[in-house]
Amino acid sequence: MIIDTRYSMSPRDIVGADNQRLREDFLLETLFEKDRLNLVYTHIDRMIVGGAIPAEAALEISDGAAVGTEGFFDAREMGIANLGGAGVVEVDGQRFEVANRDVVYVGRGTKAVTLSSLAADEPAHFYMNSVPAGVDLPSVLITKAQSKPVTMGDEARANKRTLRMYIHPEVSPSCLLLMGITQLAPGSIWNTEPPHVHERRMEAYLYFDLAPEDRVMHFMGEPSEVRALSVANLQGVLSPAWSIHMGAGTGPYAFVWGMTGENQAYNDVTPVAIVDLR
Repeated sequence: MIIDTRYSMSPRDIVGADNQRLREDFLLETLFEKDRLNLVYTHIDRMIVGGAIPAEAALEISDGAAVGTEGFFDAREMGIANLGGAGVVEVDGQRFEVANRDVVYVGRGTKAVTLSSLAADEPAHFYMNSVPAGVDLPSVLITKAQSKPVTMGDEARANKRTLRMYIHPEVSPSCLLLMGITQLAPGSIWNTEPPHVHERRMEAYLYFDLAPEDRVMHFMGEPSEVRALSVANLQGVLSPAWSIHMGAGTGPYAFVWGMTGENQAYNDVTPVAIVDLR
């Protein structure tokens, strides 16, 4: 279990940050490696973002040394999305078979989580968001069919997309974690457009299903100081509360979004007009 640490950046710092600094602080480039569990601990609301490809061997999450507790889940909950081949998530011996775009919620107090694939030649790609939790809720599998789809955007503006809520009060409860998957419609390139900020929550993005030659240009920063990150397949972006977040892809793509903060009110956002971006 490999843990990297990212510290928070003030919105004032972004004014003088070069491209390398932005990538070092906000872009998660190497989450997914075969038979390794890579976790990034961010001081932005203490979310942990992780990736794992268990091909030849199962991978376990249990030790809490990196988060200052005996067990990893003593004071945390987690969402695990499968973005690859069929896999298995075992939560304290409870077995969940997880298909592509299914999500497992892991509740606080869990002793051990084991990740494995059903076929080594088509391994699962598990993407994880973990946040501090103050209540105990049961672990559960949320299938794609059980998620709540919401279609938004307009083909004429190239931003039509379907957002699926998984870990959400309207689908499956958690303490403070929200998690879902958004798919762009054919021919659309823009996500989360027009943009917004949400002062009371941070967000993490994981872009996937991009061709090797494609990129998503992820726009971030205060509305008056917009910056862009070039993001490849299976790379993540950390988005603090003060930053806009929207992106445009050079080809088809989807993304996982995860949030945590003061509330779970999905519409607690401040819209930003495109004409106000600088």
